[in-house]
Amino acid sequence: MAHVLHALSDPVRLEIVRELSVRGEIACSSLQSAVTKSTMSHHYKVLREAGLTHTRASGTQRLVSLRQREVEERFPGLLGSILHAAKAA
Repeated sequence: MAHVLHALSDPVRLEIVRELSVRGEIACSSLQSAVTKSTMSHHYKVLREAGLTHTRASGTQRLVSLRQREVEERFPGLLGSILHAAKAA
């Protein structure tokens, strides 16, 4: 639980998760952010290691998807609550 909450505590990572919840699977490079590519890579790594996302290779692209079902099974209501609170803020 601590790894998941830590991963979601950063505004950039929270925005990534929000985008994934809305858009589904996306290419890592499709999200625009004010941070550098290496910093975005770090954010994706933190989310992946916390078990929030799944990354798969497709040619030269890396596609990221939210592991919403798995997270919901392990922590019922957590992801929805955090995304709802982030939208309200």
